[in-house]
Amino acid sequence: MAWLELIERELLLFSAFWFAIGALDDMAVDAVWVGLKLFSRAKEGGISNREARAALQGQAAVLIAAWQEEQVIGHTIRHALSAWPQQDYTLYIGCYGNDPATVSAAMSAAAGDPRVRVVIHGNAGPTTKADCLNRLYAALCADERRARARFAFLVLHDSEDMVHPAELAVYDRALQSADYVQLPVRPEPQPWSRWIGGHYCDEFAEAHGKALVVRDALGGGIPAAGVGCAFARAMMERIARRRMAEGYNGPFACECLTEDYELGLLVRDEGGRSRFLRVRDEAGELVATRAFFPGTLESAVRQKSRWVLGIAFQGWDRLGWGNRLCDVWMVLRDRRGPLAALIMACSYSLLLIEGFVLLLQLAGLYQRPPLGGALDGMLAVCGGAVLWRAANRFAFTTAEYGVLEGMMAVLRVPVANIIAIMAGRRALERYVLSLFGRVLVWDKTAHDAHPVSAPGGQ
Repeated sequence: MAWLELIERELLLFSAFWFAIGALDDMAVDAVWVGLKLFSRAKEGGISNREARAALQGQAAVLIAAWQEEQVIGHTIRHALSAWPQQDYTLYIGCYGNDPATVSAAMSAAAGDPRVRVVIHGNAGPTTKADCLNRLYAALCADERRARARFAFLVLHDSEDMVHPAELAVYDRALQSADYVQLPVRPEPQPWSRWIGGHYCDEFAEAHGKALVVRDALGGGIPAAGVGCAFARAMMERIARRRMAEGYNGPFACECLTEDYELGLLVRDEGGRSRFLRVRDEAGELVATRAFFPGTLESAVRQKSRWVLGIAFQGWDRLGWGNRLCDVWMVLRDRRGPLAALIMACSYSLLLIEGFVLLLQLAGLYQRPPLGGALDGMLAVCGGAVLWRAANRFAFTTAEYGVLEGMMAVLRVPVANIIAIMAGRRALERYVLSLFGRVLVWDKTAHDAHPVSAPGGQ
């Protein structure tokens, strides 16, 4: 029992201390967000139907990398062509010669529409998403040289995305005063995966409803989500020149597992202006990218371990920390995934120990000694923080998805924590192996369903 008491106290001290630090960090973001709300600086923008349908001030290029996406790429192409009212854009679809199913699906969906350009990569797939995007960028540049004209801006999307009709108009308007714009991502609820697929709804509702709003208001660098984001042509060209000077064949870093995240932060390094915008159309619908996220435990862990590995470990190696207080704070928040996973693992281990101790107490076999004033105080802070976080999760999920999903969001917190723990362990393992020469492989997320094909999809 002496050893058990020692382990229990050490786990309690470690978990409570770091949990309290994390709670203070989150509450600082909450305080800024509340201040923005009070002074109307977090007010959402709006766009009328007339503005949403107006012709763009310049041509747009939409880049979509696709490897083994025959189940969804056709839906994405057809929906984009029908949803966007403008004609002045080109969809660049990156495929591979050894993936004939995806090539066939893309060609069939394009149906000869001149707004679709299917580009076949010269290398056999799969390479990486960044490598495929660089091939699309090269095709785009070649098209510009042939036409002796330049695109006004470049848009990034994934092969499973369901776009909003007003999206291109929002970019066109916002990029008159910015170099890069990120719009919200809205994971779609999945009736067949209410717990694992549903926890993405909760996380993105809060992150894109509060955290990135605060980041934008403070003038910090805005990471790109890789979907629903647009870059001014001149800024992308500057980043491409920088990358090519570093030995790359385009603006995307091929060995980086989160090339989109890094690309967004490079805009600030290049002296550009980044914006995160929440805009609603006349019907009150959020102008956002909708998609189904992984619905199984294995696929969710694989995807999130790639995010942790790319953002926390590779980001530390490749991007440093910045030199502005706001950027350092936000990058610390981005990279806290591995530490958060460790803290949560210790906390759940502590719950098991506490359950065992409680059984001993009920049996009259053990009497717990008092914890002490400092530890009691930290536990009180942690308890209050848990209730506050649950209230935040409920409020933001309810605002986007309704009360039922808001209540589910609170119940899904342990699911999100378990996935984060497993993803953190996997990311750390892969990173350590990479230090000993193991090549990092891009864990592509498989997609077999599209929001357009689901009940209620449009």
